[in-house]
Amino acid sequence: MSEQAVTAQSEDFSRWYNEIVYRADLAAPSPVRGCVIIKPYGYEIWEGIKAGLDRRFKATGHQNAYFPLFIPESYIRREAQHVEGFSPELAVVTHAGGKELEEPLVVRPTSETVIGEAFSDWIQSYRDLPLLINQWANVVRWELRTRPFLRTAEFLWQEGHTAHATHDEAEEETLQMLDIYADFAINDAAIPVIKGEKSRMERFAGALRTYTIEAMMRDRRALQSGTSHNLGQNFAKAFDIRYLAENNNQEYCWTTSWGLSTRMVGAVVMTHGDDKGLRLPPKLAPYQVVIVPIYKNDSQRSAVMDTVERLRKALVDAGIRVHVDNREGQSPGFKFNDWEMRGVPVRMEIGPKDVQNNNAVLARRDVLGRQGKQFISQDGIIEAAQSLLADIQASLLEDARAFRDAHITDVSAYDELRAVIEEGDWARARWDGSDADELAVKDDTGATIRCFPFDQRIGPGECVMTGRQTERVALFAKAY
Repeated sequence: MSEQAVTAQSEDFSRWYNEIVYRADLAAPSPVRGCVIIKPYGYEIWEGIKAGLDRRFKATGHQNAYFPLFIPESYIRREAQHVEGFSPELAVVTHAGGKELEEPLVVRPTSETVIGEAFSDWIQSYRDLPLLINQWANVVRWELRTRPFLRTAEFLWQEGHTAHATHDEAEEETLQMLDIYADFAINDAAIPVIKGEKSRMERFAGALRTYTIEAMMRDRRALQSGTSHNLGQNFAKAFDIRYLAENNNQEYCWTTSWGLSTRMVGAVVMTHGDDKGLRLPPKLAPYQVVIVPIYKNDSQRSAVMDTVERLRKALVDAGIRVHVDNREGQSPGFKFNDWEMRGVPVRMEIGPKDVQNNNAVLARRDVLGRQGKQFISQDGIIEAAQSLLADIQASLLEDARAFRDAHITDVSAYDELRAVIEEGDWARARWDGSDADELAVKDDTGATIRCFPFDQRIGPGECVMTGRQTERVALFAKAY
């Protein structure tokens, strides 16, 4: 890996992002336009995301299943709003096995329709409810403008699908899953997301209501990082998902869906990264500690490596993910730069003097230079590493929260909103506008309503567009 500096965020954030993704070894170009190869280091971050979410899903009673990649075109068309919402993005198979198919197959853009068909078979009575299913899968949405992890033609995700007896139970489920996403983002990914409801214009195709977690990236653009949808009875009626109620009446179910994708890997990069590379939150880092042995000859090497192996084993036994960089032919300086680029939270340096003095040098990735280094007795290395990792996790979250809050401005007039967006920040404004008003803001400023945050904060007053009194507050920002 070259030691050449990456483009500064302040110079060209988009270019910085692409350079980091490839130089930090998260991904590689694909022979298929709009797709990427996720390399092992990038995939391990996704595995950390997957493990954190899956644990939470199962703790709330959800079970994993898997549904086919190919969906009959007729299924997609049975829910009109759904097909309309996805129509430009669909990839369709018309030929297979050397023959034209009797019915075209859509490559899964999402699974509401095929899962709806299955639910109609599985659910017979109120005793079968609630039905709580999740799947880990890939989906295909034929995007024209792509960027690694953020928007690709094929990506990985989880999609939850549930069926309930009542609207209120479905709503409770929808909000519970949004809370799970927020809990994961804040406590594992160290991303201080904002929970809220999407506007009608931004709602998922066919949903009654869509809820979202929105995050601010270092270029101050918004990233929709996870969504949860109350689908009402739209899909239940399209796919005849009914149950026999306790009063012996046939009732349509109320369904939900919710998803979070490999876009979260991009969110981690853009929330925490700096001009030296990644800064990974310890809970998601493939390696939490990297040990760099330092020696000049075989005699020093033997003593240093004996100490390195002893400390590595002690850290691993304590549940810390450790990697020893014993590459030959690379200088310590090169290795330091390499691991800074890859964002490993803690670097441990062990040299002959450290062996002699029973010390180790710990350098934290989030605080570069001498300020981030400390000498630790090898006898207390486990406690020191655990404490440092916890502090880095908390510091990254606090840094991201302070950055976000500094770039959200409360506005009370449309001219103020426009000025804030032109500066690249987010505007928090009272809103009682129509769909047409919302489109007018987008055409004028490039910003969209990211959500109506649950934390309304600024209270009732006049809408910045219509002047009407309203209690609803919206967040406006340019987004990915």
